[in-house]
Parts: sequence; structure tokens; C-alpha cells
Amino acid sequence: MKPPLLESPTESNADQAMMILRCPWCGERPENEFHCGGTSHIQRPALDCSDETWCDYLFNRDNPCGPHAERWRHTFGCGQWFNMLRDTATHEIHAVYAMTEARPDLATGNPP
Repeated sequence: MKPPLLESPTESNADQAMMILRCPWCGERPENEFHCGGTSHIQRPALDCSDETWCDYLFNRDNPCGPHAERWRHTFGCGQWFNMLRDTATHEIHAVYAMTEARPDLATGNPP
């Protein structure tokens, strides 16, 4: 006996399930064109650091509930990397900025 066929999601459900991200080069695109590269602005420790410091750098990351600076790549578009300040609880995007720019200050709307 064949398993029952799954119904495809309605258009309204699909709209709610997908974030729309703004690429600085291509404009607004669906999230499935992008890849999150992890936390932005992480400083690599010196080569002579302790094993504990190196382990912390490799494996431990903040997991905030709220604004979080992330690296994103428009993988299935222009291929460019950029930074995004995104609220992890609401998915609200506060800022999109170049990899070379400092993280914007949400209180002033300007880089620190």
C-alpha cells in the first residue's frame, strides 16, 4: 500500500515560512539563495595562545536571543559575502553592511 500524498503548502504558508533577505548587490531575495556563515567580527587569537583559548575560539559562540551580527553569502546569486545584524527571536533585520565595516550601534544607528 502506498503512503498518502502530502499536500503542498499554500502560498500564504510559504510566504510566512521564508525570510526575504536584502543582498547589497542584488536587492531583496528569498532566504534559500543565501548561506549563513556564522557570527561576524570574531577576532582570531595569537598563534602562541593556550590550547584552552584556541579551543574557545574554534568551538564556542554566543547564542543570543536578540540582535546578532552574522556573515551571509548570496550563494545562489552574486556570490558576495556581507554582514547582517539580525534579531534571532523575531528575524527582523536591523542592518546589512559590508564585511569591512564595523557593527552598527542600534542605539544611534551608526557604527561604534
